[in-house]
Amino acid sequence: MTSRSYRSPLREEQARQTQLRILDAAHGLLLEQGYTATTMAAVAAAAGVSTQTVYKTFGTKPALVKRLYDVTLVGDDQPVPLADRPEMVAMRAETDPRRFLTGYAVVGRTLVERLGPLLRVLVAGARAGDPELREFVDTINGERLAGSTQIVSHLAGMGALRPGLSQERARDAIWMLNSVEVWSLLTEQRGWSGEEYADWVSKAMADAVLGPPT
Repeated sequence: MTSRSYRSPLREEQARQTQLRILDAAHGLLLEQGYTATTMAAVAAAAGVSTQTVYKTFGTKPALVKRLYDVTLVGDDQPVPLADRPEMVAMRAETDPRRFLTGYAVVGRTLVERLGPLLRVLVAGARAGDPELREFVDTINGERLAGSTQIVSHLAGMGALRPGLSQERARDAIWMLNSVEVWSLLTEQRGWSGEEYADWVSKAMADAVLGPPT
């Protein structure tokens, strides 16, 4: 390693803190004024850095928003995939299908409570016709679909799916029930608590995809 490519731990931490300030500024502005009005220059001003720094750190506005989404999803900026987080590992260790789905609903509640306010802004922008946000929403919906596919594959491996139900239909049911739209309808519009929401979703998923207990 040459001295030119070496970055000291202090510089690495300074760069990390700069990125976090930018993400925090972007999050606040997006919730306050929406996607279109949140410019890279506005984010830079709110973060106390130059606009060039924001571009150098993230490249583009969609890339900045995707990074914000990913960090908000897992709750921090550590390079640990969601699938490898302790709560996901514990969930996959569950051998009872219904308790497995209960664990999945609890994790889903945690994630959607972190992401819900931000997602409302981004989905609203996509519905208003912003092409960048339409692509973004398609991407995150695809990621959720992939996650639902893994959940159903796990249940299928346990022999727990209802007889006659295809994995594709089971996946679609899990994908729909574990959506921000369902969370928003029940908690924000109907006043359900987070516990009530997670309990209902776990039972709804079990009723939708599981066979009778063996």
